[in-house]
Amino acid sequence: MNCINVSQKNNLVIIKINKDADFEDIVSQIRKKVAQLKKIYKDEKTPILVTGKVLKNKEIDRIEAIIRENLDVDVDFDMPKELGLSNIKKTFTQEVSNSETKYHRGSIRSGQRIEEEGSIVILGDVNSGAEIIAADNIVVLGTLRGLAHAGAKGNRKAIIAAGKLDTVQIRIANVVKEINRDEEPLHREAYIYIDEDEKQIIIE
Repeated sequence: MNCINVSQKNNLVIIKINKDADFEDIVSQIRKKVAQLKKIYKDEKTPILVTGKVLKNKEIDRIEAIIRENLDVDVDFDMPKELGLSNIKKTFTQEVSNSETKYHRGSIRSGQRIEEEGSIVILGDVNSGAEIIAADNIVVLGTLRGLAHAGAKGNRKAIIAAGKLDTVQIRIANVVKEINRDEEPLHREAYIYIDEDEKQIIIE
């Protein structure tokens, strides 16, 4: 089974993976394809985009390592850097209590801690070791790697939304969800809330 298709579009080499393919088959075929690309590339630096299948973090790391062993190019995995307007609209049209929303321009560095009485929108990333705590909603337009605690004063209708979710723990009100970054798929345009029937945090 040919589980990989390689094409070039707009100065970008696209490696599309069949979403039903077995990972070891993917690895085997990527090794072959990259060896072929190495002959074609020579001194070129055309970036590579890997797309088509939701991959776990450790799978992404392995594929990126194979490519970088052979080619000195940028590799991306089709993960949007920010939420689309439709997702932001969805976030704020939920039945949550109205609250004042603060906007923070730029990324939050490791060691930084931001607390808000209402909702907060981060126009950037939240890096590992950073903390965002809000009485109501948290929206991160970039990647959420640090700690996010929405509904910190008990609002169980609060939500968290992120362009990309790559953290080990999230909290809404008094409910905590641990995330195994090796086993859990990398969530893009993540929407996170408490399921009141199951009393647990759901990631969509």
